[in-house]
This record gives sequence, structure tokens and C-alpha cells, in this order.
Amino acid sequence: MCAKKKIAVLSGAGVSVESGLSTYRDNNGLWDNYDPMEVASIEGWHRNPAKVLDFYNMQREKLRDVQPNDAHRAIAKLEEDYQVCVITQNVDNLHERAGSTDVIHLHGEVTKVRPEMGVYDTLYSEKEVIDIGYGKVVLGDKTPNGIQLRPHIVFFGEAVPKIEQAAAAVNAADIVLIIGTSLQVYPAASLYRYARGDARIFIIDPADVPVNESRIVHIKAGATAGMQRFIECI
Repeated sequence: MCAKKKIAVLSGAGVSVESGLSTYRDNNGLWDNYDPMEVASIEGWHRNPAKVLDFYNMQREKLRDVQPNDAHRAIAKLEEDYQVCVITQNVDNLHERAGSTDVIHLHGEVTKVRPEMGVYDTLYSEKEVIDIGYGKVVLGDKTPNGIQLRPHIVFFGEAVPKIEQAAAAVNAADIVLIIGTSLQVYPAASLYRYARGDARIFIIDPADVPVNESRIVHIKAGATAGMQRFIECI
């Protein structure tokens, strides 16, 4: 039996829109209503951790009330015929809830927290990450040894610890699918460039995209309709 071909899926906030979650940079996105430097940066955390905790408590509450959509489910269903690695900029858990079994969260996970480690906060261990589901964390919630808990989120101003793992997954893929991302957030936006020369690359986006490479097939559609067309293409 031949080994399954590998697909690397690079997903962003647009894949969760049909579930009712806001994107970040589109019209009326989260950053239209909140200053990311106040609620999603390492500087904002050190300046006002209570405000940051409140913001992510709100995101958890929203996530609790939504469900995976047909695009999430279509991505998960690819595992029937392919070896699939989902590399997501999203901090929600909708890929996992839809059934995807190999998910790399580049920017962290909103349903998890970890101990604050210091000014740059890069030396945490995965063993210290705590899954709190849709619960709340407030200032004063600490580990048994007295360290404040913070969101398990890669804030603006912090390194992306899983970027090398993600690049390796893209390089190993026979097919690379980009879906729901504006390709404006680095280093995630550059990941598709790690694709091998013989890999097929598709991008699903209803708008024009800032890439100009002849081998990239642009499926100009929303996430669910685009997934249907992608499956027909492969």
C-alpha cells in the first residue's frame, strides 16, 4: 500500500468566520474595537495584566458558544485520504473539535494558561501549560508556588516558538493549502515559502491576495465553498 500523501494546511481567522468568530484585521474585526498593543502585546501584559486577562476571558466565553463549521469539518475529513498537519494562526480549538488530530498552534491557545516566566516570557515548558477550557483567570490566580497565570498566547513582541516545527511540516508536504489568512502576519505569512519545488500550493480567499507566484492556485471563495473546490482539484 502506498503511503498517504501529505497536506499542510495553513489556516487563519477567516476559516472560523462562518462559526461566528471575528477576524482581526477585516472591517469590524477585533482590532477595530480593541488596541492590540493594549490587550495582545507583551508590553500590554506588563502594563495592565488584568485588562489582558479580561480580554481573553471574553474570547473564551465567545468560543464556548460556537461550533466548528463545514470548512473545519472538511479539513478534518481530509485525514481519511491524506496525512494532514494543520498549522493555524488561530487560538481557538475549532480544528480539534471538528476532528483534526495534528494541529500546530503558532500563536497559542486561548483555552490554556501558563505561569508568567519573566520579562520576555519565552522559557516556558509545555508541561506547565494548563487547559482551563472556557473558565476565567483573574489577577491573583497563581500556580501553587505563587506565580501569576497568563494566557497561553504568543503576544505581539514575543517569539513564535513553534515556527520551525511548522516550517518542517510545510517542507514535508506534497500539497500546501492556505485558507482564511490574509498573509499579513509574520513570520506565519512566509511559511508557504518553505514548500518544496514540486509541491502544489492552493490559497482559498474571497479577496485578492498579496502573492504573485505562478504555481499558486487561487480559489476565490469563502472557506466552506473554497474547500469544496479544493477537494475537487486534488
